[in-house]
Amino acid sequence: MSNIPNDLKYTKTHEWIKVEDSTALIGITDFAQRELSDIVYIEITALNKEVRQDDPIGVIEAVKAVADIYAPVSGTVIAANDALRDEPAKVNQSPYEDGWLAKIRISNPEELNGLLDPAAYAELVKRSTHH
Repeated sequence: MSNIPNDLKYTKTHEWIKVEDSTALIGITDFAQRELSDIVYIEITALNKEVRQDDPIGVIEAVKAVADIYAPVSGTVIAANDALRDEPAKVNQSPYEDGWLAKIRISNPEELNGLLDPAAYAELVKRSTHH
């Protein structure tokens, strides 16, 4: 069973978002890191760029797959987790704390209302695991 913290919102593409004032901390979920398995490389390509909700903001490479990272909300990408450059496996070990990926200054807070709450995300994960 995946770890799905109650204080976060989620996307259908398995990103999580934690909002503090007008800033969003973003990462991939426990379910996503497990599906990818051993993460070997992460790059946030949209640093200091304006992005729209659902735009790709970076790439995660794992031993068995490469996946885009999508912006859960529109805004400006203001930070990337530099620690992941040397230790991308932090995302596997701690997807909700040390393994965060990026920060976005939110330009349209209304978009938060369209994200999944923990219960809805848990339902999505359940459907994803029963192919």
